[in-house]
Parts: sequence; structure tokens; C-alpha cells
Amino acid sequence: MIDQQMRTREGATRLPVRPRTGRFLVLAVVFICAACGLVYELELVALASYLIGDSVTQASVVLSVMVFAMGIGSLLAKRLRSRAAVGFGLIEAALALVGGTSALVLYASFAWLGESRYALVGFSLAIGILIGAEIPLLMTLIQRVDRQDAGGAVADLFAADYVGALVGGLAFPFLLLPTMGQLTGALFTGGVNAAVGGALVLWVFRRDMGPRSRRRLIVVNGAVIALLATASVLVDDFERAARRAVYGNEVRVAVQTEVQEIVLTGPGRGSLRLYLGGRLRVSSRDEHRYHEALVHPAMNGAHRRVLILGGGDGLAAREVLRYPDVTSVVVVELDPAVTRLARTDPALSELNGHAYDDPRLTAVTGDAFAWLRAAHDHYDVVVSDLPDPGITASTKLYAAEFYGLVAGALEPGGRLVVHAGPPSTGPTTFRTVEASVRAGGLATLTYRVDGRLRGAEAGPHRAEAPGDWGFVLAARQEVGPLALDPDAPPLRTLGERELLAGRHAAERVARHGVPPSTLVHPRYRDEP
Repeated sequence: MIDQQMRTREGATRLPVRPRTGRFLVLAVVFICAACGLVYELELVALASYLIGDSVTQASVVLSVMVFAMGIGSLLAKRLRSRAAVGFGLIEAALALVGGTSALVLYASFAWLGESRYALVGFSLAIGILIGAEIPLLMTLIQRVDRQDAGGAVADLFAADYVGALVGGLAFPFLLLPTMGQLTGALFTGGVNAAVGGALVLWVFRRDMGPRSRRRLIVVNGAVIALLATASVLVDDFERAARRAVYGNEVRVAVQTEVQEIVLTGPGRGSLRLYLGGRLRVSSRDEHRYHEALVHPAMNGAHRRVLILGGGDGLAAREVLRYPDVTSVVVVELDPAVTRLARTDPALSELNGHAYDDPRLTAVTGDAFAWLRAAHDHYDVVVSDLPDPGITASTKLYAAEFYGLVAGALEPGGRLVVHAGPPSTGPTTFRTVEASVRAGGLATLTYRVDGRLRGAEAGPHRAEAPGDWGFVLAARQEVGPLALDPDAPPLRTLGERELLAGRHAAERVARHGVPPSTLVHPRYRDEP
């Protein structure tokens, strides 16, 4: 013990700062590096959820692989403790390079290879190993600058580490993401990581390294920072090139909002495509099939007051407003940028029949679940025009509790229609939606229509193949026959015969005994 203290004192005298100052600087670097590490982690989770979908699975993969890799990194760092200063400097440079470019490479693999799962696992593993190697080396360094027992040093290190993680976790959604976006935010974080780690070693611990090691660290850190800075300058060009690879050469609008990325392609109404969060939501080639089938069977009966959940593109509202006896339509859309685009973009507003110019329509910005909980009005028809169900942020909008709220907002003879995904490729999901609607206290009837161009959803260069859409029609009492209103406006393709065939086709994919999805037990999974 006496020998250890003597070595600590002797080492401390070689430092260019007082021991207390050196200890503070090491803990400050721990704080900043922990913040950077958590930003890398959240970047991977957020981008993977956006590119791959199923946010629960992606978060589980990133977190579990990264924690496992941190253990490996801690073991590997034992070999570097004899040269802790130079080892820490090189690890921080590597972490800055890998973490800073992770979002860029992940997006590139999705854009040009069509697959980013392997890149996600690889970056989670590499970042986890490098983060895990930090603490053993920092433990050595903090004992190098200040005489302190091991228990106290560990407590200080982990306190700084956890507080830094808190700051990084809050900075990502509230500062980096809205101001810089995912790609630039990751590159900026990498630059901070490299600068801080290199500065600590090259100033406080410079006497622990020979001239060659110092020069090597300066060159390595300078190269990493220069590379990250260059990538930051070129990131806009990269995004445009990647966007063309994903969406084709006819991108007219690309907006990153707090909710999602919105991309609009095609020069006019006949070739328009609207992508939300990287996935095709509207194609002018087949949208009329979907929206006619979604809206018009539910309008068979009283329909003076209509509520549309989602549908900010205005296309479901277009079909509803074709009924002259409709007196009011309320559209509840989470992302105000979607409704703004539906109002102002010439091609999209022409496609939706300038629905937002109709005085009967009221647009509301908000989460449909929270909005329904606070609403007190009742409606003759509720149209749930939401993306395909899955384990995403919108899973609660396909839960039994949500349909219970909808049931409370319906007039006694009112009807609900739900877009329930494609029965042909997702029969379990389709039936789970129906089971969830029934668990919400509603009687149900299912149907489907053909005409969906599958394959186009992943991008304009994928081979398109015919698919289908599935729907659940529901009411508080008996649903009644699946039919069109006698006074329905002329439709382009949908007819009574097709509805009857669609009902029989949906019944053939019935799976009895499927449990409902709830808030605490979501049951939706992506199906091949």
C-alpha cells in the first residue's frame, strides 16, 4: 500500500497540473465521453427504427449487443493499462470515428444495399467494445493524478459517467436531432469526442508518452477530426445522393420534421408518391382503390359528422366530402407538416381535391389517442387511416384500449372503419386488429380489396407486384350488411360485387382464437 502511494505521489509530480485539477479534468472527460457514447447509442436506435421498423426489436438489438460488447471491451482494456494514456487516446479517436460515422454508413447501406441490419449489429458491437474499454483506462488515469482509494475512484467515475449519459440522452432528442439532424448530429458528436479525449491525454498526460507516441496521437486525432469535419461539409450532398438511391430522381420535397422524414416525388398528380418515415404511404397509381374501399362502406348510413384519425394527406377527407349531406369533418394528424403539404403542394392538393379548402373540414394537430381521451363530441363515422400496424410508436393506435375510446366517441348507430394491413401477407396481424377492435367493445366485419402495388413501398426501383388492403368495419351494435350507401357518389372501381367478394376473401384468412393487442401486451409483428 505504501509502495502504491509512493508511486502515485511520484507520478503526480510529473503532471502539468495540480492533482485536484487533474482529477477534475479526468472526471469532466468521463462526463463528456459518456454523453457522446449515449448519443451514438440513441442515433443507432432512432435510425434503425426509421429504416428497418419495429422500434422495440431494434432498440433491444442495439442495447443488448452494446452491453455485451462493453464487457468484452473491459476485458481487452486490461492489456493497455500499462500504457493507459496513449491507449485511452487511441480508443477515443477510434470511438469518435466509428460512432461519428455510424449513422452515415447505416443510411448508406440502406440506400444502396437495401439492407442495414448487419451494419447495425456491427456498429453496436464496435461502439460497445470501445465504450467498455474506457472505464478501466480512466480508472488507471484518475489514480495516476490523485491519491485515492479504488472504491472512491470507482464511485467518482461512475457518477460522472451516469450524469454524462443523462445529459447525452436529453441532448439527442431536444438539441442535436432538431437542430442538426441524425447524420450531422452524429458527426458533430464524434468531433467533440475526439477533441476532448485527445486534449486530455496530450495535455495532462503528455509526460507519460514519448515523442513518437505524442506525434502519433496528434496525427490520428487530427485525421479523425478532419475526416468528420469533411463529412459534415459534404453531408447535404450525401443525403441528396442517398435520397435519389432510395426514392429515385424525381424528389420534389424532402422535409425532416420532429416526427418523421417526409418525401414527395413525381412531377405531377399522375406520378405522385408520398413517403413518410422512409415508407410509401400514397401512390397516385393505386390510392383511389385504397381510399374508396376505406371510406365508402363506412358511409352507408348516417354520416353527417365524420372523424378521420390520421389521413393528413387529405385523401380520405376527399372521399368523405363527396357526400353533400356531410356537415363536418375533423382530421386529427400527428405531424402538422403533412397537413401543410396537403394544403400547399400543387400536385398533392390537386390529388386530394383541395379538401382543406372545404369549410366543412377542420384539421387538428395531435396524437389521436390523447385527443380522443380529451374529446367529448360524438361522430357518425370514424375513419382510422393509419400506417400498417406493427411494433412502432403508433402501436397504441391499434390497441384494444384505443378502440374502446373510439367506441365512446361513436353515436349509437355510428360506424368505425380501420385500415388493418394486407391479409395476404400479414394474416395474423390482420386478425389481431379485428380481435383488438372486438375487445374494445365493438362488433366487427372484415373485407379486403386488391390493387395494391407491393414492392413500390421500399422505393421506386423495386419490382412492383399486386397486393391487397384489409379493413375492419365495426359498430357498437350490429354492423349491418357490407354495402355502399344508396346515395353514394360515383366510384372509379369499387362496387357491391367487389365488396362481397372482398368479404368472403377476408373470411378465408380467418384465424380463430387470436388474442387482442393491448397497451401492455402489443402483439403485432412484421410478417414476411
